Amino acid sequence: MISQSPATSPHPAMEPHPAMEKVTSPSTPETPQSAEIRAPVNVDAGTRRRHFGWLWWLVIIALAGAGWRYWPEISPHVEPYLPKSAVPKTKTGPRITPVVTAAVRQRDMNLYLNGLGTITALKTVAIRSRVEGELVNVAFHEGQMVQEGDLLAEIDPRPFEVQRAQAQAQLIRDEAQLRAAQLTLTRHMQLLESKITTQQQVDDQKALVDQIEASIKADKALIATAELQLTYCRIVAPITGRIGLRWVDEGNIVRPTDSQGLAVITQLQPISLIFTIPQDDIARVQRAMRPGEYLTVEAYDRDFKNRLASGKLVAVDNQVDPTNGTVRLKAEFDNENGLLFPNQFVNVRLLVEVLRGASVIPSAAVQRGPNGTFVYVVQPDDTVSVRYRHWPDRRFGNSGRNRTKAGRCRGDRGPGQAHRRRKGRHARFEWRQRKAESETILIGASIR
Repeated sequence: MISQSPATSPHPAMEPHPAMEKVTSPSTPETPQSAEIRAPVNVDAGTRRRHFGWLWWLVIIALAGAGWRYWPEISPHVEPYLPKSAVPKTKTGPRITPVVTAAVRQRDMNLYLNGLGTITALKTVAIRSRVEGELVNVAFHEGQMVQEGDLLAEIDPRPFEVQRAQAQAQLIRDEAQLRAAQLTLTRHMQLLESKITTQQQVDDQKALVDQIEASIKADKALIATAELQLTYCRIVAPITGRIGLRWVDEGNIVRPTDSQGLAVITQLQPISLIFTIPQDDIARVQRAMRPGEYLTVEAYDRDFKNRLASGKLVAVDNQVDPTNGTVRLKAEFDNENGLLFPNQFVNVRLLVEVLRGASVIPSAAVQRGPNGTFVYVVQPDDTVSVRYRHWPDRRFGNSGRNRTKAGRCRGDRGPGQAHRRRKGRHARFEWRQRKAESETILIGASIR
C-alpha cells in the first residue's frame, strides 16, 4: 500500500484535521511506522461547559432569593449557630414603652432631717481591782449581760483578814488600858477632895484617859479599814450592761495601778446617739421642740434600708462646729432589741414636721428638665401632659414620696416615663398598675 504525503494529497478529505495530532510512545523514537493519528476532539465540549456554568449561577441566585424571602421564618432556628457579626440587623417599628402609673393620694406626710451619727453608751466602766492581791476567782463569762451588784471576781482575802484580827486585838488591849486609867482617875479625884493628892496628878490622869480613848478610836478605824479591804476583795458589777472580753486570768496578781483592769462594762439599755445636722436647720429644730415634748429620732443601718431603733431627741449642743458648720444633737433609745452597739455608725432621721392632708406622689414620678422639676399627667384620651411644680427639699420625704406644693391633685394619674415620640406636650403611651400584697407599687405619679 502506497501512502501519499499530505502536501501532495489530491483529495481534501484525506487532509489531516487541525485537531488531529500524532501520538508516539515515550520510550521509542518516533518513526513513520509507529506514529498514529489521535482521534478528533469533540468540538461541542467547551460549549457544554459554558452551558453548565450558567445553570449553576441560576441555581445560586434562586437559593439566595429563597433565603432572603424566607429568612424571617428560619432565622430563629439558624441565628443561635451563627456568630454575632453574621446575624443581620432587622429594622423594627416604633417601640412602645410600657409605664406604670399611680393615683395621687391625700395623706399625712412626715418631714425628716437626715444626718449621720455614732452610738454612744450612757455609761462605760472599766473594772479594776482596788486592792493588791492574787485573783482567785473570775465569776463572769465574756460577753455576758450582768446586773448591778453581780459578783465578777474575787481576790485572796487572807492578808486583810489578818490585818483585821490585829486591829481587833489592839482594840481590846486599849480598852483594858482605858478602864484602868479611868479607875485611877476616880481615885485621884477622891484624894483631891481630902487634900491628899495634888491637882497636877489629877490633870495628868485625865490626859492619859483621853490618850487611851484616842487609841481606841484608831483601833476601830484600823478594823474598819481591814473590813473595807475585805469588801474590795469581792469585785461586783457597778452598773447593768454587757461585759466585754476578760483581760486578766485567774492566778495573776492584780493591783490598783494596772492600766487595763479586768474588763469593761457598757450600758446598752438605754443607749444614746450623737449625730449632726447642718447649721441651717437649727431654727427648724428649735421651732419643733416644745416644752414637755420630744422629737422622734430613728436610727437606720449604713444602707438606709433597715430601721434599727426609734427614740427621742434629748439635747442640742450649745455651739456650732466651725470646721464643718454642723451642730451636734443627742438622742436616747431604749434599745430593747439590742441592735445598737457603742461606736456603731448609723444613719439618722429626725422628725421635724408633719404635713396634714398633703397630696403625696412617689419620688420616681418627679422628672427634671431645663425649666425645673415636672411630672406627666395622664389625660382621659391616653395622652400625657407636662406639669411643672415646686417640690420640697429632697432631704424631706417619707418612704420615697414627694408632696405637691400647690394645687389640687387627688385622683390624677401619672406615668413614671412616657414614650419618646411625643408631639408638643403630649405623648402616646401604654400604662399598667402592679400590686404587691395589699399596696400598689407607686412607680410614677403626677399632680394637677
